[in-house]
Amino acid sequence: MRRILWLLLLLCCAGAVQAAPSKAVLVLGDSLSAAHNIATEQGWVHLLEVRLEQMEPGWTAINASISGETSLSGRNRLPALLTKYKPAVVVIELGANDGLRGLPLPALRDNLTSMIDAAQHAGARVLLLGIELPVNYGPQYRDGLRTVYADLAKQKRTGLVPFLLDGVALDPKLMQDDGLHPTAAGEPKVLDNVWNALRPLLR
Repeated sequence: MRRILWLLLLLCCAGAVQAAPSKAVLVLGDSLSAAHNIATEQGWVHLLEVRLEQMEPGWTAINASISGETSLSGRNRLPALLTKYKPAVVVIELGANDGLRGLPLPALRDNLTSMIDAAQHAGARVLLLGIELPVNYGPQYRDGLRTVYADLAKQKRTGLVPFLLDGVALDPKLMQDDGLHPTAAGEPKVLDNVWNALRPLLR
């Protein structure tokens, strides 16, 4: 009888472990999150994983970022990622390629809205990472892009980093020659920008 009770206890414990909530942070982004032209371990998402191990035991980062990703392609990929990883937090870093191509901002808003809704419906908290465009895109388009992120963060009650490359983009020592992507030296600062908004979502 005692042996049977022990077996039942072990089975209950195993079920509790399997039922434990996910502590994964899923990052869905483009080349800014895919360690473009630098080693993977130098990118901010890998640095995030290291920091999570040190400061938030049990949490892990999953990098689903692809260079060239647009908001539409990210929208199409997200449902399968949510099913596979069941993340507790989804970080959406998309829109830069839409902006660089001059795609309509209403389409970007619609795609981001769909991704936020899908993530929240799956039980995940969401962090939006905004981006700025070069000045040659004109104030109207650049202001409109900022507004998309700010409005959605307010309406959908998500976390927000207004500008992912704040403190990095205007420093030539921290940017690659293309003027669009950080060097390895700039990636820790990028992580700091994300971390300040992400950490409250881990609670």
